[in-house]
Amino acid sequence: MPLVAGVDSSTQSCKVVIRDAETGALVREGRAAHPDGTEVHPDAWWSALTEAAEQAGGLDDVAAISVGGQQHGMVALDEQGEVVRPALLWNDTRSAGAAEDLTRELGGPQAWADAVGLVPVASFTVTKLRWLADAEPGNAARTAAVCLPHDWLTWRLAGSPGLDGLRTDRSDASGTGYWAAATGEYRTDLLRLAFHDRHQPIVPVVLGPAESAGTTAAGALLGPGAGDNAAAAFGAGARPGDVLVSIGTSGTVFSVADTPANDPSGIVAGFADVTGRFLPLVCTLNAARVLTTAAAMLGVDVDRLSELALDAPAGADGLVLVPYLEGERTPNKPHASGAVHGLTLRTGTPAHLARAAVEGMLCALADGLDALRAQGATVNRVILVGGGARSEAVRRIAPEVFGLPVVVPPPGEYVADGAARQAAWVATGTAPQWTVKDTQEYGGTPVPAIREQYAAARELTVDRH
Repeated sequence: MPLVAGVDSSTQSCKVVIRDAETGALVREGRAAHPDGTEVHPDAWWSALTEAAEQAGGLDDVAAISVGGQQHGMVALDEQGEVVRPALLWNDTRSAGAAEDLTRELGGPQAWADAVGLVPVASFTVTKLRWLADAEPGNAARTAAVCLPHDWLTWRLAGSPGLDGLRTDRSDASGTGYWAAATGEYRTDLLRLAFHDRHQPIVPVVLGPAESAGTTAAGALLGPGAGDNAAAAFGAGARPGDVLVSIGTSGTVFSVADTPANDPSGIVAGFADVTGRFLPLVCTLNAARVLTTAAAMLGVDVDRLSELALDAPAGADGLVLVPYLEGERTPNKPHASGAVHGLTLRTGTPAHLARAAVEGMLCALADGLDALRAQGATVNRVILVGGGARSEAVRRIAPEVFGLPVVVPPPGEYVADGAARQAAWVATGTAPQWTVKDTQEYGGTPVPAIREQYAAARELTVDRH
């Protein structure tokens, strides 16, 4: 069977995996770093992709390539296809005011949820375009086309075939704020609104799950690509009824669903997935950083923190840590700080604090699960991924907090794997049935008291100064 390549162009780095299209077996891989910052020239992504591909032994022998990438980044191109300015990434917050303006101008959060399944926040592309129109009108006027990071890399792999050759996929288009997952169509009125109705740049054609975006110079087929969360879900083998909980610096909670989300609170973003279904998603700002901060407070590493947490009883005898260390997005408390409640002579031990930190982080993620359920998501099990999922305490306490069985796949490059799986689909015409091996399953009796005491404490915070 042929080989296929999957690319993960994330905020921090570019990873390339080469896999067997039939079995999914890893053949070789490579990696290269991206520069730091919230705005980056796309040429840096291309350089990193080139370096990572070379480390992986090159791409000349692959039948198909697909690119997964960080969502929402604004790549503005002029009429000649040159980059107008460095791309604003998802984590650039300078467009927060623009998000508020756009929300008001369309008629409020419900109007946006009805239109595109999400409510503007600074991360979404549409708000970055409004910022560009307001702060850099000259660059806005030069912008002939707008695309996303993985769109641009796919376009470069295809040889930059003119602006009408730009292609994207449903999952990444659904995070722009001007494409509706529910209808599968662009809302060009919202794209124009971002530019104060003065301008409408070209946007990529949105491809179906297994449509080709073209070919490379070597003749490899190009897949439509995917946003990083959708690619990770595909790479981890998520199916309807599964919820992925990704514990990185921040946290994401998302599920594969058969119906689109419509949440005027803005907590659940109504994204699409890579298979033709939907991917409602909740983001929290504080996840693994809660563990590293608690470990630093106790003067231990995260492995020792895990051991301490498992030495304390479920519920930590009433000690509750509210983990809003950098404010929070879910719930929307951008200025809040964290808090510890229930501190007594009995609970003032390292083990109790370690347990409260793990439970507080998991309770915040469980709130995301509740938000998905409120949007009609079916939740049968949790797939736990990300750096924080390596903690044994997190794995063992999660079923008690979530009230669900928890599956932990081995550490891996699931975004790149999802892209490779998509590439195999494009190459063979059939979605491959790759399996994730060596998963570990964790069960346990739910302990409702953990979430009950957290719910009583989570509003008791003070704003940061």
